[in-house]
Amino acid sequence: MRHAALGGGKRLRPYLTIETAALFGVPAKMALRAACAVEMVHCYSLVHDDLPAMDDDDLRRGRPTVHKAFDEATAILAGDSLLTYAFEIAADAATHPDPAIRTALVLRLAQASGLGGMAGGQALDLEAERRELPLSVQETIDMQAMKTGALIAHAVEAGALLGGASVQQIAALTRFGRCIGAAFQIADDLLDHTSDAATLGKRAGKDAARNKATLVSLLGVEAAERRRDALIDDAIAALREVESDAAVRTLTDAARFVAGRRS
Repeated sequence: MRHAALGGGKRLRPYLTIETAALFGVPAKMALRAACAVEMVHCYSLVHDDLPAMDDDDLRRGRPTVHKAFDEATAILAGDSLLTYAFEIAADAATHPDPAIRTALVLRLAQASGLGGMAGGQALDLEAERRELPLSVQETIDMQAMKTGALIAHAVEAGALLGGASVQQIAALTRFGRCIGAAFQIADDLLDHTSDAATLGKRAGKDAARNKATLVSLLGVEAAERRRDALIDDAIAALREVESDAAVRTLTDAARFVAGRRS
C-alpha cells in the first residue's frame, strides 16, 4: 500500500481538495484526511489498472508497479485495502464532526469511483479496445468523464462539502473540476503520444499500441490541444462564480498546471 500511495506522483487530487477546503476555512487536518481518502482511491485504481488483466504495465511513477515489486495477489489486495481504507477515513468523525457531511463525502466518493464513475469508465475503455469500430468523439468524451473526470471533480467538490459551501458554490466548483478533469485526460493522452518513458515515469505510446480511444487519435494533436485549452478557459470561468479572489488565484494556477504539465 505504501509502495502504491507514497511513491511519487503529482498529488493533483488531494491538492484540489485541500485548496478548495481552504477557501471555506476548513481546518487543515480535516481537509488532509478527506484529501487522503480521494488520493487512496486514485492510487488503488492505478494498482489495479497496471495488472496484466487490464493495462499490463511494469512501470509506474518511475518504479516497478506493485504487482512487479511484489506479486499479483498482493497487488490486488493492496488495491482493495486502499479503496476500503479511503471510505473508513471519509466516514470517521475526525474528518468532520457533522455526520451529514461525512455521509455526503462517502456517497459522492462512491459515486465518483464506482459504476457511474471511474470503474465504469475503465470498463468502457477496456471494451473499446475490443470493438471493431472506434468510439465516436462524444463516446470518448463520456468515457473519459467517467474514468478520469469524475474523481477529479469530486476532489474539488469534497473540499466544498467540508466547508459548507452554498449550492451555487458547489455547482461552480464541481463544474471547474469536471473541466480540468477532461483537460487532464487530454494532456495525459498528448504526453503518451509525444513523450517517452523516462520523462513520464511510465510506459509511453501504450494508447496507440492497445488501440485505446483518445481524443488525440480521433481529432489529431492540434485539435486535441485546442480542446484542452478551451476546457481550461471554461474551468477558470466557472471559478468566477465562486466570488472568491483566493479561489481564482489558487485554482487558476492548478488549471494552468494541468494544461502545461510535462509528466
